[in-house]
Amino acid sequence: MARLILPLVFGVAGVAVLMSLGFWQLSRLEEKQAVIAEIAARIGDDPVALPQAPEPEDDRYLPVRAEGRYTGDVAHVLSSQREQGAGSRVIAVFETRAGRRVLVDRGFMPDAARPGADFGSDPLAVTGNLHWPRDATSSTPEPDLERGLWFSREVAPLARNLETEPLMIVAREDGASVPGLTTMPVTTIDIRNDHLEYAITWFLLALVWAGMTGFLLWRIRRGTA
Repeated sequence: MARLILPLVFGVAGVAVLMSLGFWQLSRLEEKQAVIAEIAARIGDDPVALPQAPEPEDDRYLPVRAEGRYTGDVAHVLSSQREQGAGSRVIAVFETRAGRRVLVDRGFMPDAARPGADFGSDPLAVTGNLHWPRDATSSTPEPDLERGLWFSREVAPLARNLETEPLMIVAREDGASVPGLTTMPVTTIDIRNDHLEYAITWFLLALVWAGMTGFLLWRIRRGTA
C-alpha cells in the first residue's frame, strides 16, 4: 500500500488543479458574456455628439454622430472577406464642422475597386461607434507608406501619419457612395469569447489525468510497475 500513496496523491492533486482551471474558465465565461451583453446594448444606443476628449476604455463602442466632410486622405489596412477576396479596410480622414480631424473606418473595399476610387465627398453626417482596435502584435509588419498600405488598425500610428486626433469612428452610415466600398459596423461577433473551449480542454485533461492515475495504480497493485 505504501507504493500507492505517492502516485495517488500526485494524481488527486493533478486532477484538482486541472478541474479548478476548468471552473475558473467557466467563471470567466460568465463574466465575458455579461460584458458582451453590455457592449451589444451600448452599440445600439442613440448616437451622441462626438466627445471633446474621449477615453479608449470608457468610450469604446460609444455611438456617435459627426457632421463634416471627408478630406480624401485615406490609409488602406490589409484585409480580406470570404465572398470578396483580398482587399483593405479604408481608414479615411473626416473633418468635422468644428474643424476636428478624426479617423473613420469606412469599411471594406476589394483590391479591384481601389484604383481610381474617390474618397472625398460633399458635406455629410457620419454615424458609427468609437473604437480603438487592438489588432497589432509583435509580428505585425511596419506600414508600407509609399503604397499607403497598413497591416493593423491601431489608432495611434494611423492618427500620427494622417494628422488626426487619436480616435476612430467605425462607420455605420455616412451617406457617401463609393463603388465597391461596404461599411462594416461594429458588432459583438469580433469579440473573442473562447472560455468555454478552454474549460472543456481543462476538464478533458483532468479526465485523462484521472485515467492515467487509475491505470498506474492498477499496474502497481498487480506488481507490473
